[in-house]
This record gives sequence, C-alpha cells and structure tokens, in this order.
Amino acid sequence: MSALSLGAATREGSSLGHCLSWRDPDIDATLVVSQPSADPDLWSEYSAGAQRSYRKHGVESALDIEALHSGADTAMFFAVIDDDGRMVAGVRAKGPLRSADDSHAVVEWEGQPGHRAVRNMITDRIPFGVLEVKSAWTNGDPDRSHVLSRAVARSAFHMMVMLDVQFAMATAATPLLKRWRSSGGVVAALPATPYPNDRYRTKMLWLNRRDFFHHAEPDQVAKIVTETKHLIHELFRRSQVDAVLSKRITFAEAQLIRPNHSEGA
Repeated sequence: MSALSLGAATREGSSLGHCLSWRDPDIDATLVVSQPSADPDLWSEYSAGAQRSYRKHGVESALDIEALHSGADTAMFFAVIDDDGRMVAGVRAKGPLRSADDSHAVVEWEGQPGHRAVRNMITDRIPFGVLEVKSAWTNGDPDRSHVLSRAVARSAFHMMVMLDVQFAMATAATPLLKRWRSSGGVVAALPATPYPNDRYRTKMLWLNRRDFFHHAEPDQVAKIVTETKHLIHELFRRSQVDAVLSKRITFAEAQLIRPNHSEGA
C-alpha cells in the first residue's frame, strides 16, 4: 500500500491534538473524530455510553472495560453529538494491528470452527494495514437509529484514511450486519461464533478502502468521499499536515476511491 494519505503525518505526531468535527444534516447532529489523549472528557462519555448500551442488551462481557477506561489501545474514535450536547452514538478503532494476536476476533473464535481462518485473514492483510473497529453503539432512539448506524459504519473509512491503512475489520451479531454492509462491508466466508454467548451468532466483516464502492450503497459512497475530503482539508487548514503535502492533497483524495490491492473477505 503506497497511497499517500494523512496517515503518515498523523502517526508522526502520534496525536491529532484536537478533535475534527462536521455537521451532518441527515442526522441534524455533529460528527466528531478524535483520540482519547486529545479529548479525555469526550472519550469518557463515549466509554460510558458503550458500557450503558452493552449492559442494556446483556452483552457487557463483550467489552474490554480496561481498554475503555484507559483508551490505551484506541488509535481513534468517532462520536455523534446531538444539539443538546449529548453523545448519541460512537465507535472506536484499535490498531494498526501488528499481528493477529492483537485482535480480539481470535478470542471470539477460540475453540470454534473458523479460528484458523480468522487468524489467516488478519495475518494476510497486516502488511496493508488493519484497524479493528470495536465497541460500536447508538442510544437506541428509534427515530434516528437507522441514520446513526449508517454514520457509525462510514466512520471506519475516515479513520482508515487518516491512519493510512487499507483494511478495517469488525465482528458483529447477525442482526447488525446490515449496518456495516451499507458502507461496503463484506461478510467473511467462515462459520459464525456463539459470542459473547449462545444467544448470538457473530460474524466477521471486512471493509476495504480500495474497493468499498463496489459493495456499498451509493448514498453511503457519496457521503464517505465527501466527509473524508472535509477531514483532509480541515487537517491541512489547521496545519496538522506538513505544508509540503499541499500540492499532493488531490492525489490523496483520489487514492480513497481508486482500486489498488482489491481483495474480498
């Protein structure tokens, strides 16, 4: 993966320094990308929301509570803030993974058919960059559940571009698969695992920055490209990117949607 993106600049500084945000008129809310170190209060609100949501559904055991408290393994997180200042949805990204052992997915398939395939899928993609998207939640508002879920699904691409990785991976119970598939998620061809308990059949999905547009819904593709372009220009405007990149920003945007190492899950 040789595409220029803002990832190199982000990694060199190791911190965004501040959150990046934009307005989504479809949700009538503000979308935010940040890091735990840049926004500790916002991170605490995200962590509390994840625990509250998972507890409500009886699956709090699926959360890494220590990681949610510390934020140590979280590269970036995404949040939706309503007009009253309340966080109503969020998700975090772990990585880029250094090996399959960094992924919680190998734990979820431990002792189950497909365990070796899970490890192999992750290992094969490590050279191209892999984020593990975790702890996604929405506040359960039935009037906005659909648009909130779609915003969460799009956020993986914003973080992939900013961290310069090609792949993002998520595990989700079968009823939640549609959320990720709307943005181009491809369900891996392996048996479901009963995780976090026997009530659930959890599957693995892969998001590929190079060919998502072949699988995503058209309106999601349009919003992914528009929102990512906004983030690129906002980072540049705030001097988060070395000025030498200014003449190459257009190339970075083009790489978001130009096929390169196209690979299905």
